Amino acid sequence: MQQTSPQKKQGIFKLFLGYAPGVGKTYSMLAEAIRRKSRGEDVVVGVVESHGRKAIMDLSSKLEAVPRRQTEYKGTLYEEMDLDAILAYKPQVVLVDELAHTNAPGSKHPKRYEDVVDLLDANVDVLSTLNVQHIESLAPLVQRITGVQIRELVPDRVLQRVNEIVLADLTPEALQSRMRRGDIYPLERAENALGHFFQPGNLIALRELTLLQVAGAVGRSRESQLREGESGRNPSVRQRIAACIKSTPSAPYVIARAFRLAKSLDAELYVVYVDIGEDLDPGGQRTLDQSLRLAENLGAQVLRVKGKHVAREITRVVRENHISQVVFGHSAQTGWRKHLYFSAIHTFLRDALPVDVHIIAQK
Repeated sequence: MQQTSPQKKQGIFKLFLGYAPGVGKTYSMLAEAIRRKSRGEDVVVGVVESHGRKAIMDLSSKLEAVPRRQTEYKGTLYEEMDLDAILAYKPQVVLVDELAHTNAPGSKHPKRYEDVVDLLDANVDVLSTLNVQHIESLAPLVQRITGVQIRELVPDRVLQRVNEIVLADLTPEALQSRMRRGDIYPLERAENALGHFFQPGNLIALRELTLLQVAGAVGRSRESQLREGESGRNPSVRQRIAACIKSTPSAPYVIARAFRLAKSLDAELYVVYVDIGEDLDPGGQRTLDQSLRLAENLGAQVLRVKGKHVAREITRVVRENHISQVVFGHSAQTGWRKHLYFSAIHTFLRDALPVDVHIIAQK
C-alpha cells in the first residue's frame, strides 16, 4: 500500500456540492475516484448510496469497497460505513457519500460528517457529496424558500475544512426531465416530488444559492492565496459583525444572514441577546435556546447580556467589542410594539459609535 506524503498533516477534503438530488454529485465523485485509481492512487469506497440507480452501481463496481458494518436496532438491520475498518486499512482516498446522513443508533458517531472528520484527522483524503439545503447556515433561508424544514444539517465549521468544492450542476428543466423518467426516484414518488420540493421556483432559488456558495468559496481561496503572497505587509484588521436577536422564530434567519455576511467579509461574528428580565413562555425559551445553539455551531461568539434598555446594552456591546457592523431583524410586529422597535433602533443609531447597520427584512 502506498504511503501518504509525510508533509501532509491531515487529509484533503474535496466536496461535490449540488442543489438537489439527481444533479450528478455521486456520479461526479465516482468518476473522479476512478481517474485517481487509474493514476495509481489507493482509492476505496467507504459508502456510496446508489438508491437503485444503475449508472451509480456500474461505476461503484469498478472500485474496491470496504464492507459496511451491520447494526441491529429495534429489530431492524442497518448498514453503515465501517469507520474503524477504513482507519485500519489506511487508504489514500476514501469515498463518503451523503455527508449530512444520520448514522444508525449504536454507531461510533451520530453523524456521518463526524466520521469524515476522523478520517481527515487520520491523514486520509476524503471525497464526499452534499446538497446545499443541508448547510446549517442556509437552512432557515431554504425553509423560507421551499416550506420544507431540513433536519439533517452539516455545521459550517465542518465545511470550513473543505479544501476544494466541485459544483455538480444541471438545469432545473433537465432535472425535472430526469425526475419524470424515473431516473432519480421511482415513478410513483416522482409526481409527488415534482409538485412539492422539485417545483421550478424552488429549484431555481436553490441553484442560485449553490452557485453563490461555490463562488464565495472560490473568492475566499483566491484571497487566501493573495494574503500568503503578501509577505512583510501588515495584516488588515478583521471586521466584527454583531447580529442582534430576540426570542422569535425569525432569529435563526437573522443569524444565518449575519453569518453569510461575516463569511463574505472574513469577519468575526457576534450574536447578541439582551435579557430585559421578562419571563419567556416555553415556546419563546425553546426558540431562544435553539437560536443561541445555532450561533455557537456557526462559530459565533454569543453575548447574552442583562439590562433594562435594549438599545443601551447593544450600544455598550458595540463599543466594548469594537463592532463595525450591526444586523437587526425587521420587526414583523404592528402597533405600539413596532413603534418601540424602531424607537430602540433610533436610540442605538443616536448613541452608538459610527457603524454600518443592516436591517434584515422578515415576513
